[in-house]
Amino acid sequence: MITTLVLALLQQPQAAPAPPPAPPAPPPIEVGAVAPDFAMPGATRYGTLKNPVRLSDFKGKTVVLAFFFKARTKG
Repeated sequence: MITTLVLALLQQPQAAPAPPPAPPAPPPIEVGAVAPDFAMPGATRYGTLKNPVRLSDFKGKTVVLAFFFKARTKG
């Protein structure tokens, strides 16, 4: 009886440890403020670029960012 109980306890899945808390989000950027430099993966219609694209690569030029949150998804 005790052996059965021990085996039953050993076979129960253990609860996964809680993930660490997320770092605090940065404050939102004010309208009209200069955007901070950032890097992100670049993409073309043929796939992703080898090197990330940085905002500083376009210094002195007009930059328009467009986010298509469902691009390349089934949704």
